[in-house]
Amino acid sequence: MNRSTNSLLLTSILVATSIAMLHRTSISAAEPPVNLLIIQTDEHNFRTLGCYRDTLPKEQAFVWGPKAIVETPAIDSIAKRGAICTSFYATSPVCTPSRASFFTGHYPQDTNSWQNDRPMRSDIKTFAAMLTDAGYKTGYAGKWHLDGPGKPQWAPERQFGFADNRFMFNRGHWKKFELTDDGPRVGGRSKSGSPNYDLAGADKKTFSTDWLTDRAIDFVRQHAQQPFCFHLSLPDPHGPNTVRPPYDTMYQDLPIHPPMTFDRAAENPKWADASGRNAIKTFQTQQMALYFGMVRCIDDNVARLLATLDELDLTDHTMVVFTSDHGDLCYEHGRLNKGNPYEGSAKIPMIIAAPKIIPAGTVVDEALGTVDFLPTVMTLMGKPAGQGVQGRDASKLLTGKSVDDWHDITFLRSAGPAAGWIAAVSDRYKLVVSVADTPWLFDLQDDPDELINQLAASPHHPAAKEFAQAILQYAEQFKDPHAENPKIRSQLLELAKH
Repeated sequence: MNRSTNSLLLTSILVATSIAMLHRTSISAAEPPVNLLIIQTDEHNFRTLGCYRDTLPKEQAFVWGPKAIVETPAIDSIAKRGAICTSFYATSPVCTPSRASFFTGHYPQDTNSWQNDRPMRSDIKTFAAMLTDAGYKTGYAGKWHLDGPGKPQWAPERQFGFADNRFMFNRGHWKKFELTDDGPRVGGRSKSGSPNYDLAGADKKTFSTDWLTDRAIDFVRQHAQQPFCFHLSLPDPHGPNTVRPPYDTMYQDLPIHPPMTFDRAAENPKWADASGRNAIKTFQTQQMALYFGMVRCIDDNVARLLATLDELDLTDHTMVVFTSDHGDLCYEHGRLNKGNPYEGSAKIPMIIAAPKIIPAGTVVDEALGTVDFLPTVMTLMGKPAGQGVQGRDASKLLTGKSVDDWHDITFLRSAGPAAGWIAAVSDRYKLVVSVADTPWLFDLQDDPDELINQLAASPHHPAAKEFAQAILQYAEQFKDPHAENPKIRSQLLELAKH
């Protein structure tokens, strides 16, 4: 081949390559923005989800017995299409502070919402506000719990970026809703006419989970041709443990047993004293059967939402997130509910499907917290996270990119103005320093039941030093007053020396 022919061939290749690149660019530019659909439950134990049981050894996956499980195919399908985060934590494991961190990317002490019922700062920006600025249609249905003590308080005046918040209520775990000429209202009523938590004959059109999901489906249909962000906040499986038929009897014949740690409550650290709040002496099978029923009802409604995305050809253009605000111990360590750093209380589901962004079947083991959600999701959606955000951007972990400088520690804190405890957690270790006890270090790999204080046998465990130093650095950077408590600070300083 002579030089002239070679040059002509090279020119042809370059032209063809340029055309192909222009074609790819035009396709990319023509693709619609990524929608965001978030499904958030309340007080949800991660072990009730099949996709999380699949990540656990048998003894941890089936703590209530080998047959005491809920099938969750719809939620599991989100994990199969995207990523599951196996060590995701509520930055403070009660409703208000955890939600405040989730929506803003700021630590609870910086949001003014460091305990339940405290209103979030008005000047702080949520991911919904950022997406509204980017031209998204935004909406919200369900529990909010960031506008103070109002209960139920429909459609709070401070919208925080959720333009359509007609079906947002501030507080409560109501079981029945209805639409009236004056707007939505709680269907369960006392003799005096006040709203209450009664089922009140709720059915598949009025039960809270179904009714709120209908509102989400209505929003998605209305805005199918526009970029949208919708947040569905379900008040279940938080107590009271009641659910409509047929879910109320669906699991009543399961052989449900107390978890192994239920009878070991006397060994709890003092910050989880089995005689304290949310402690319980008697295991109630029926309560767990109803809890399972609430979870199954949630999964069936997730299936309806996913089917709607499929029907409208939105699945490939919608990021779907399934998560919760905090966990529920469900009798582990002789306790119900939340509020402490045990796994059942603080570890929560975080599942994200994002076609063309997150590879299917991704598993992220690094420790993350609700404070990390905003910077992560905004980056995944190709949007800036804004100034002053305190959480970490974990998008590279979710998309399979290399991360050389990732520090595998997230920080948790007790709710309230007075210091209770503060913790640092990685995929393997958890250090808890409190005003009520000596420091506890758990090895989540060798002691997943969290029964053994590693510091009892090894007072100078290397992880304790690393984690104590990390807490001190975090507290200084993000002004956490819990770490300034004299007892907590002296313990941290002592551990950090060795």
